[in-house]
Amino acid sequence: MASAQKTFRDAVRTEGFTITGQLRLHQDVSAREILGQARILAPRVNAVAITDNPFGVLHLSGLAAAAILLRDGIDPLLHLSARDRNRIALKSELLGAAALGVTSLLLQRGDRLPRDSEVTQVFDTGAKKFLATARQLSQFQVSRGEPELFLGTMATVFDPEADWQPTELQAKITAGAEFIQTQACLDLDLLRRYLKRLVAAQVTWHCHLVVSIPVLTSVESARWLFEHSRGAVIPQSVVRRFEQAADAEAFGVAYCAELIQAVKEIPGVRGVNLSTMGDVQAMVEVIRRATQ
Repeated sequence: MASAQKTFRDAVRTEGFTITGQLRLHQDVSAREILGQARILAPRVNAVAITDNPFGVLHLSGLAAAAILLRDGIDPLLHLSARDRNRIALKSELLGAAALGVTSLLLQRGDRLPRDSEVTQVFDTGAKKFLATARQLSQFQVSRGEPELFLGTMATVFDPEADWQPTELQAKITAGAEFIQTQACLDLDLLRRYLKRLVAAQVTWHCHLVVSIPVLTSVESARWLFEHSRGAVIPQSVVRRFEQAADAEAFGVAYCAELIQAVKEIPGVRGVNLSTMGDVQAMVEVIRRATQ
């Protein structure tokens, strides 16, 4: 089992390629279920990621999930979104995370909610200010002899114009980001073109870049991400391959394992983040195949 002393921060600085795996949280998940998922993932990943109500779908408090993991000696990578809280609440969450012993945080502005949502979006601060606030807290932590915070943020893979420069990412790195995680992306050609530009601009010299890969195990999950996940890059050709597969789950596991192996060879990529809408055991099987 992973130890709280063996953190994602340590893995990034000592290992050539890292893997993180997201817990599958939902509104009625129990502490026992969270711990069960984490115990399955922890021996096989460098950190267990805890999301923050992605797609605007309510789930258990990330801080509560982090506390459950830390109590069991498992290092959490906690996501926090500025979409759902004002600056006071965000600072309170940062203080709570540090007090619990969380050392790795992914801070993001957050995706906009669907237009038909009845929930109010906050967006009281942006990613750069959020990172700068967390970095100040980290410096205070270090001054008290406590671990520094390892901070990350999000990036969006897209096809950049010829004159595009990654100034926004560079500003996030200046603000305190030491790792950057992309949105879900299953388009290797697009990813290669995007990473080539980041490498040329030396962005990847200063941060650890992680590519998000969803482990799809059914036609329905592939269709849902293609149709509903804003920003995710799920080519329609991939959806068709799931529709044509005799065994969608077996195809999805094999496909994602091959994808990880291909992504690992792209210059500038230092890790992958896995998620699933199904059983976390699927992620374990993908990791086994991708690393054997």
